[in-house]
Amino acid sequence: MNKRTIEIMDTTLRDGEQTSGMSFSSSEKLTIAKLLLTELNVDRIEIASARVSKGEFKAAQAITNWAKQNQYLNKIEILTFLDDGISLEWLIKSGAKVQNLLTKGSLNHLKHQIKKTPNQHFKEVSNSILNALKKGISTNVYLEDWSNGMRNSKDYVYKYLDFLKTLPVKRILLPDTLGVLSPKETYVFLSDIINEYPELHFDFHAHNDYDLSVSNVIESLNAGCHGIHLTINGMGERAGNAPMASVAAVIRDFLPNIHINLNEKSLHKVSKLVSAFTGFRIPANKPIVGENVFTQTAGIHADGDSKNNLYYNDLLPERFGRKRKYALGKTSGKANIKKNLQELGLTLNDEDIKKVTKRIIELGDKKERVTSEDLPFIISDVLNNYDFKKNIIIKSYELKHKKGLNPSAELEIIIKGELFKESGSGDGQFNAFINAIKKIYTKNNIILPSLVDYTVTIPPGSSSDSLCETFITWRNNNKDFITRGLDSDQTVSAIKATEKMLNIISNY
Repeated sequence: MNKRTIEIMDTTLRDGEQTSGMSFSSSEKLTIAKLLLTELNVDRIEIASARVSKGEFKAAQAITNWAKQNQYLNKIEILTFLDDGISLEWLIKSGAKVQNLLTKGSLNHLKHQIKKTPNQHFKEVSNSILNALKKGISTNVYLEDWSNGMRNSKDYVYKYLDFLKTLPVKRILLPDTLGVLSPKETYVFLSDIINEYPELHFDFHAHNDYDLSVSNVIESLNAGCHGIHLTINGMGERAGNAPMASVAAVIRDFLPNIHINLNEKSLHKVSKLVSAFTGFRIPANKPIVGENVFTQTAGIHADGDSKNNLYYNDLLPERFGRKRKYALGKTSGKANIKKNLQELGLTLNDEDIKKVTKRIIELGDKKERVTSEDLPFIISDVLNNYDFKKNIIIKSYELKHKKGLNPSAELEIIIKGELFKESGSGDGQFNAFINAIKKIYTKNNIILPSLVDYTVTIPPGSSSDSLCETFITWRNNNKDFITRGLDSDQTVSAIKATEKMLNIISNY
């Protein structure tokens, strides 16, 4: 079967940055741009809107400088406007070579926003494209509000496309600007246009206002579209854009006649990094990249996985650089417990597994969350098995924080029966505590795991003035694990989570 290769244009750094309440720094933009092109292998990236700010210009320059040195410059695109060449000059000074020119794709926008006739608008567009060509800049053209244009002023859209096909335009970009299309409309509108203009290259740009962006992107490809616009984690204005991970998985599994160059194994890594930069958490149930999507909760599912993979589908976590997990809670069965014990390298007989399962169910009924790293402590509690007793005990600590001075910590810790005392300072009280711990472990030639994530929440059923829960993700020998602490004081809950980590590594 001959496959049709589709271009993916990522617009996380431009349209995705229009997510309410966030913006990337220059260094963050450069880091993401590198990952998009080198790790994910996307075909093109839209990195900025011209004239937005000095910071935007600095970021664009940094990206184009790097791209030029690494032969990616033709993959860098910037949104420009019909402003008598001002944004074009901005683009040229930034070092980019491709403009995505924003024009009007509906008669409604044309009449009421810029108050011009079609012929006046077309002349401006022609002047901008030809002026860019003279300066060595290639042009793609956005038809803003194209979806409403097809609904309400189709004659205008076709007249505009008739005009554009006479100009040196590389791609025509068709956005569902307000996210109003249904999948059926997407297919019909694009099929009609692509059949009418077979010589032109069309991209589809979806928005997710009705949660239909993935479906609409797939229908655009069924209609014969040549390129699609996506963002990491579906970032974007209002409800966001079409999410890259979901679209990529659907294409690979349901459109066998289409080829994309995307490296899906890096999707989760890049998704987490973008989430960390933006501060916008990925929903736990978000397909492909969410924390829970490869986690089996029901015991019957874990049992089925052990019997010819009865609960597997084509979305194997290894495809995306991830691993399947088995949750611990009130719906856990023995199969879940066994899977987690195997991961930790622990073995129990059937009778003991029943006892541990019963305790985990009890904790789940109390709405307490249990991680696999809690298992040794639950085993110790239930079975009184001294192999799993604490080897590390944080005996005491004193935390100080005075205005104008770095926070400090003094602690006493018992490591396998021996008492150690140490002090440390840092950027915060917990950082000071960790630095004191590091001093002790460094003296004993032990390298501590690195802290990769730190989350503070209110436990389910609790309130903000009672308990807080701290989950810390640690990385040890390229393996991540999570420990949890619970206390009315946030720093103390983090200390409790750290004590669990120290006990876990002491049993390795």
